[in-house]
Amino acid sequence: MRPADAWIDPSEPKDRAWVTHGHADHARGGHNKVLATPETLAIMECRYGPQPGGQGIAYDEMLRVGDVDVRFVPAGHVLGSAQIVMEHKGERIVVSGDYKRRPDPTCPCFVPVPCDIFVTEATFGLPVFRHPETGSEIDRLLHRLHADPMRCVLVGAYALGKAQRIITELRARGHEEPIYFHGAIERLNQLYESFGVSLGELRHTGSATKQEMAGHVVIAPPGALNDRWSRRLPDPVTAMASGWMRVRQRARQRNVELPLIISDHADWDELTMTIRELAPSEVWITHGREEALKHWCMTHQIKARELNLVGYEDEDD
Repeated sequence: MRPADAWIDPSEPKDRAWVTHGHADHARGGHNKVLATPETLAIMECRYGPQPGGQGIAYDEMLRVGDVDVRFVPAGHVLGSAQIVMEHKGERIVVSGDYKRRPDPTCPCFVPVPCDIFVTEATFGLPVFRHPETGSEIDRLLHRLHADPMRCVLVGAYALGKAQRIITELRARGHEEPIYFHGAIERLNQLYESFGVSLGELRHTGSATKQEMAGHVVIAPPGALNDRWSRRLPDPVTAMASGWMRVRQRARQRNVELPLIISDHADWDELTMTIRELAPSEVWITHGREEALKHWCMTHQIKARELNLVGYEDEDD
């Protein structure tokens, strides 16, 4: 953003970075100054160490940077995620970062901001990607859990955001039993709870026996699903929570027995609904399935361009 002399989610260290959320493809270490929500700064400190140049900005707080008025509004993606709203010489630009439109117990819902230019992701920007209701997927998980109490259900979920969302969605469906977790997500669980997200009773797998974990849900990063670590579990039903589970080949490649289509990104209908709602004169598409969303915009008389940014897509969402 030249008038403010700042970079949004830069892929390499910059003097001034504005960061939309804490996922590693958007929040990288090494910047001199960082503007982000307090939650995102805490996530960056958890992952990269102290952020001495970090400046926290609350949702809807307005700052003047150079000739630009800037504010952060909720994106509904993960804890602390934000869209960046910039106004300069009568023009408003909204950079969405990653976002979804569905309710999430762990973070505020997406706030639509009408604008002249909307910079959007398109991770699931194809009509085939239409996510089912989250509650129905959680019910499938619980049904499988109760069907064989001698086994556990091992859920692969991204350590930041998805893991905590699965836990809170389980609690919302009345599942109050202890949930076991892989050590890689412990610090992020603690961080979420420090910001008021209640996760209920959690137990580390490292101190549990197979017998104790039988009949329980176990949450782990996707990379641990077929790792030696999983051998300590009681005949696990391997599940994975991701929008990519819509693609059966992806599930087969991961040896996933129970694919759960739960995503922290907008699906096709949510992407197009958002563009209709914001009514921008122009749409810029950062990453994902750019061509399909650009074509949809053009057929609806909305100017669109692909930015073709590299390195901003999480294959495990």
